[in-house]
Amino acid sequence: MANINYRHFTLGVEEEYMVIDPTTRELKSHEQKIVQEGQKLIKDKVKAEMHQAVVEVGTDICYDIDEAFKDVSTLRRTISQIAGDLGLWVGASGTHPFSHWESQLITEHVRYNEIVNELQEAARSNLIFGLHVHVGMEDRKMAIHIANSARYFLPHVYALSTNSPFWEGRKTGYKSFRTKVFDKFPRTGIPDYFDSIEAYDNYVNLLIKTHCIDNAKKIWWDLRVHPFFNTVEFRICDVPLTVTETIAIAALFQAICAKLYKLRSENLNFIIYQRALLNENKWRAGRYGIDGKMIDFGKESEVNTRLLIYELLDFVDDVVDDLGSRPFITYIQKMLEQGTGADRQLAVFEETKDLVKVTDYIHDQFLSL
Repeated sequence: MANINYRHFTLGVEEEYMVIDPTTRELKSHEQKIVQEGQKLIKDKVKAEMHQAVVEVGTDICYDIDEAFKDVSTLRRTISQIAGDLGLWVGASGTHPFSHWESQLITEHVRYNEIVNELQEAARSNLIFGLHVHVGMEDRKMAIHIANSARYFLPHVYALSTNSPFWEGRKTGYKSFRTKVFDKFPRTGIPDYFDSIEAYDNYVNLLIKTHCIDNAKKIWWDLRVHPFFNTVEFRICDVPLTVTETIAIAALFQAICAKLYKLRSENLNFIIYQRALLNENKWRAGRYGIDGKMIDFGKESEVNTRLLIYELLDFVDDVVDDLGSRPFITYIQKMLEQGTGADRQLAVFEETKDLVKVTDYIHDQFLSL
């Protein structure tokens, strides 16, 4: 039995927040004032995004899940306070219920100008809000091994995070429409399998050489070995309504990585499935959230998504206590009971038939634990 140092699996959490006009409940440009004020208090943990109605935050490197919880809680409180002082609201949802992207301003920055110039309407319409979770790895060779295997679980965790049922004033029929908006970008979705870190680096270098990209950060997959850090970065999730949901999802990604590492250290491997198969489950997760069925490829049959998530919790159970994340992993059961952010947004809409009330709910949940 290998002696595993669970401190390797550090965490970094990035969230994207929407800036809301309290009068109209529309998205509103904060003219980077939230970023400017935020940088006085939390330095580079807050930054501008391509659209001026978006604020991005990122934690420090966190050595356990409790640190991540404190950091994300502090970031949300800080940004909410700054926004309030400027007469603005903030909220966390994968899409805004009714704002239209055409009326939103683009941040003036060389990188964003390049992206808009290249991707045109796909970039201008990309008014979405995600959650990214980095899990630390001992080296990039291990990172690509973990990433290859972890791809299987992306739809399961994505289903839990679904939080964007509305788009431009319409009920989309999806639990997560955010991913449908992002699919217009190149180099998105679940990545292929790479048989080595060298194969991955060769792919990146070929794209740079042929002027497809200027650096590896323009690879926007749902999961990637980070181009500059020794981390596996999970990028598939909608930003959740609440802090605890975000941290529960981060804890689950960390536990998946630790479990796959443990299997590897015991000379066991998790089975690798084709991207084409994994995409079937991703589509179902985005459409139905936790209320649909996904495919169990081992059994070659449809299984309730909730059941598959419970099976995932069983799969990672033997590393959870070593990681110190039991309370947050246990919270996932509450998420399965109370519904995802999308389920709760839809419940508010069914009750009120009013997307303004849904936006109020998003704002009200922002500082909820």
